[in-house]
Amino acid sequence: MDLTNKHFKAFIERQEAIKKQYSPQQIAKQHSKGKLAAHERIGLLFDAGTFEEIDAFVTPAGLPVEFGKVEKSFGDGVIVGYGKVNGRLVFAYAQDFTIMGGSLGIVHAKKISKIQEMALKMGAPIIGLIDSGGARIQEGVASLSGYAYIFHNIIQSSGIIPQISVIMGPAAGGAVYSPALTDFVFMTNHTSYMFVTGPNVVKEVLNEDVTFDQLGGAEIHARKSGVAHMIYDDEENTILALKKFLAYLPSNNVENPPVVPDDGSVPDFNEKLRDIIPDDPNKAYDVKDVINLIVDRNSFFETAELYAPNIVTGLARIKGKTIGVVANQPKVLAGVLDIDSSTKGARFIRFCDAFNIPILTLEDVPGFLPGVDQEHSGIIRHGAKMLFAYSEATVPKITIILRKAYGGAFIVMNSKNLGGDFNYAWPSAEIAVMGPDGAVAILYRKELAQSKNPAELKKELLKKYRDKVANPFIADELGYIDEVIDPAVTRKKVISALSALSNKWVKVPARKHGNMPL
Repeated sequence: MDLTNKHFKAFIERQEAIKKQYSPQQIAKQHSKGKLAAHERIGLLFDAGTFEEIDAFVTPAGLPVEFGKVEKSFGDGVIVGYGKVNGRLVFAYAQDFTIMGGSLGIVHAKKISKIQEMALKMGAPIIGLIDSGGARIQEGVASLSGYAYIFHNIIQSSGIIPQISVIMGPAAGGAVYSPALTDFVFMTNHTSYMFVTGPNVVKEVLNEDVTFDQLGGAEIHARKSGVAHMIYDDEENTILALKKFLAYLPSNNVENPPVVPDDGSVPDFNEKLRDIIPDDPNKAYDVKDVINLIVDRNSFFETAELYAPNIVTGLARIKGKTIGVVANQPKVLAGVLDIDSSTKGARFIRFCDAFNIPILTLEDVPGFLPGVDQEHSGIIRHGAKMLFAYSEATVPKITIILRKAYGGAFIVMNSKNLGGDFNYAWPSAEIAVMGPDGAVAILYRKELAQSKNPAELKKELLKKYRDKVANPFIADELGYIDEVIDPAVTRKKVISALSALSNKWVKVPARKHGNMPL
């Protein structure tokens, strides 16, 4: 008897059996919804021929009680494994909606937990491709415990390895806390959604009719809730963007981000930067024009573009090295800080700090957004998140004041005394406790009231305030900034500062952790 052939035949039969569970009809049904099958997503994400699947043949757990039925299948509705993305090790799991709706049972959860623990041990990013109907009802508390394992692992890995969730279908109920705990969330428009309670529950409890998209679609989470950071129109572009994004990140918190060759196409001296700030201090401009003239060409990858657009965050490269960019956007709400922009900025700063990504801050902020709604909703607490994040961050921190830097917002945007390493200002900068109009109205209230020509007097006083109080040369002379620079040399100054800071080391206090104002 040829045992080798007998064993090999059994091996081949198992391989064929697992292929048969993916029927063309099921895959076609996914495609009809604008979705790819789980194995197709894995194929797009990983470099060709590098993905190694783990636990492909595990089967669902038996039920402790007779309630409903569990479909007998290989893999229990999730593909897990590792491979190379852009030539670097990455772990991933992809939930398979064609197997019991991608529902999470205890075996499904243990597969994800295993791959999470492997990623942490190997110091490599982990990607979750999420397409699941939620907890498997038939398995009861076991499925809920499965989610707890996953959440616990995400929290243990936070700040050690990059963790990214890609929502490619439903994520409902407790399942949504898995992506919420990870560093970034990608979504596909019209085919993915997240919510704690679905439209049926909303209808039953509140008698409100709402669609899946209206309640928890990609646009809602990208624009209103801020849960999703990047959205794309189809799964192919979502995964391509994910692969591009990963190329900016280190594999873990003890490595530096990867460096790509600099093509030298962006000049270190650029006179265009001198003409961006309007003469009228109340006139808007697009801060992204400034960003794109400073960083390497086409390297700026904006995060959370649609959420709180009065602050711009994203990753970019300078001389091929990754940096994080935080910039006030004068085009939206004059660039003020409010609750949403403070939270957005703080979380991005903390991500950069966790993964050794230097932070470049471009400042043009007239203050915090006033109003009863902001105050009652906790602008004090939320604004303090930015203070905490900047002050706690130990990565290289460079600030350039482009124009307005007023009051508490000046302090918040990585001021020198908050811990900024290099703080520069353009000649157009206005650094003061408040803007000229407000200051003159308070300081010269009586004079303006008694003047025969208050408009002319106000004009003179505004000029005097800008010349004597709000110009950057005073802050320079007092040492509150390091230098007033020619806008044209901004890139050169940033390159020089980053080089000087390349060996920056900060001894942090011995403590379990700080208590951030959440």
